[in-house]
Amino acid sequence: MANIHLPRKFVSKYPHKFGAGKKRFLSGKRILPKPITGKEKLDELIDRTFLAYNAARLGDACRLFTEKMLGANVTVGMSLAGALTPAGLGASVVIPLIKAGFVDWIVATGANLYHDLHHALNFPLYRGSPYTNDRELRRVGVVRIYDILLDYNTVLMATDDILRKILRQPEFQKEMGTAELHYLLGKYCAAFEKELGLKDVSMLAAAYRAGVPCFCPSPGDSTIGMNVAGLELEGSKLRVNPSIDVNETTAIVLDTKQRGKKSAVFLVGGGSPKNFTLQTEPQIQEVLRIKEMGHDFFLQFTDARPDTGGLSGATPSEAVSWGKIDPNQLPDAIVCYLDSTVAAPLLTHYALSRHRPRKLKRLYDRRPKLMELVRREYRAHHKRND
Repeated sequence: MANIHLPRKFVSKYPHKFGAGKKRFLSGKRILPKPITGKEKLDELIDRTFLAYNAARLGDACRLFTEKMLGANVTVGMSLAGALTPAGLGASVVIPLIKAGFVDWIVATGANLYHDLHHALNFPLYRGSPYTNDRELRRVGVVRIYDILLDYNTVLMATDDILRKILRQPEFQKEMGTAELHYLLGKYCAAFEKELGLKDVSMLAAAYRAGVPCFCPSPGDSTIGMNVAGLELEGSKLRVNPSIDVNETTAIVLDTKQRGKKSAVFLVGGGSPKNFTLQTEPQIQEVLRIKEMGHDFFLQFTDARPDTGGLSGATPSEAVSWGKIDPNQLPDAIVCYLDSTVAAPLLTHYALSRHRPRKLKRLYDRRPKLMELVRREYRAHHKRND
């Protein structure tokens, strides 16, 4: 086959020079990656080949988190929807982020916090198939979370038995918010890890050691809440007060902003944890009546559509209308439409490979002072306006 030669003059009539109008749009990185060799580091692969569609959004998310949200003057709140700890993301993602100082406070579903207890107790969960016959599973006593399998008696019921013994202890016999509840549970999880010779398996234990408060917006909507309710029937004095959580999470954001620092939200999934994390700003503006613009950085992994009216898919621009997000910071608001079990490990690896650990803020230890700030601001406003 003859070689084909195109004279230079054949292509010279297509010069890549643009006027100001075109250049404004055609100035991004050219999409022409080098072939993948299998020798690339993961962070390099993300930067070089994640160039369009949701791959590009994931790349943008990794850079936003690493280059801006992890600044020394930024407080990072992380929300965790669904049941990610049974899938191993507590150990693989959340614990490394906590230890590196990359997450300062957490809002999670009760499922994430309850199933974390299995790992602290060294009760095994197994990979399985989502196509298993569930009638057969029920007959033999196996519980399924999609493709995760666990024994009903030796894991689920055994965890409940131990949880109730813990919740009967004297330190739990009072009213408290979920941050205190989970901090106390985290103390026991840390003790279990030590006694059983385990290391970095429990998210609650890691949060306890790092002073990272863990909130649950729907404390009754989990097996922890179910056991709290059961113990009330036998006379337990433990009462979980959600108002404490509202005020404590608001205090974290308010203190951050009043000290001239920035607030970032890292939303893994959507649901109630997403809203509870974001509503700190409307609480400041609507209830405390303090002039505020909203969170400075917004990063979300979700697979939910925005057009169904559900919060899980609600966009950052919609959040602006509620005062949740600073409208001037929308370029630093990214939604990546990916399964969080895929996206979160990739972002974690990227951040740990590119950013040095941050000093722990230990927000749990500062709760009394933070709450006094909220009380003072509330009294000051209502003294003027009531």
